[in-house]
Amino acid sequence: MPTLYLVATPIGNLEDISWRALRTLKEVRLIAAEDTRRTKQLLAAYDIKTRLTSYHEHNKWAKLGYILDCLGGGDVALVSDAGMPGMSDPGYELVVAATERGIPVVPVPGPSVVITALVISGLPTERFIYLGFLPRRAGSRRRVLESVADECGTIVALESPHRLIAALNDIMLVLGDRRVAVCRELTKIHEEVFRGVVTGALEHFAQPRGEFTLVIAGRGEKAKPQLTEDIERQLSGLRWSGVRAKEAIARIAGETGLSRKELYRAWLKIL
Repeated sequence: MPTLYLVATPIGNLEDISWRALRTLKEVRLIAAEDTRRTKQLLAAYDIKTRLTSYHEHNKWAKLGYILDCLGGGDVALVSDAGMPGMSDPGYELVVAATERGIPVVPVPGPSVVITALVISGLPTERFIYLGFLPRRAGSRRRVLESVADECGTIVALESPHRLIAALNDIMLVLGDRRVAVCRELTKIHEEVFRGVVTGALEHFAQPRGEFTLVIAGRGEKAKPQLTEDIERQLSGLRWSGVRAKEAIARIAGETGLSRKELYRAWLKIL
């Protein structure tokens, strides 16, 4: 039975494609490509002559019937500009339509900018949430970030160069100055990974260029506040200035997050 193959293609370096992917692209009847110009470059590099047709966000509904008809006569491969089709790229609707018709859908796995950025970020990898491309409008973008503010796992999102600064500012506003890895042009000549905090990333990417993947630390657990010598000195100063215990302890507890019980014990030790 004819099969729809979802073929992962390189996210930058053409050498990252698998032998299985190359064989599949050679043997199928048709390749449905998000950008035929980009795919032609890949096919030319490996001398693949398979016929191409465009299948992208703006024509996916118009082309759906045509591709399903082509599947009636032979195998079809779906590819995106880079990485795995269907991941923030066209493909979902075609997969659903194919499965509803009983057409086998077979993945040919390979490069993924999401996993690549995650594993080199230096942030925890055992749990993560993927947001895709952040919304273009500030209000919508902030709402998406607010929805993951309490997420304990690492957060991964995609962003374009002309919206990077706005996105980092919104991350700072909504999530705070968290640890981040800002990955630029992964596997390409100008590959770069910034690891630090959001404020540092804003300083580093003053004039951003290229495609970006943002890896953001999850909320995690806040460190338990500690009673330091500086806090004890503040308590002592308040006591000797005539501030009552209840007022002083309430003030310091609000500023530091320390328990009133612990602060009261320290208050009693002040000579």
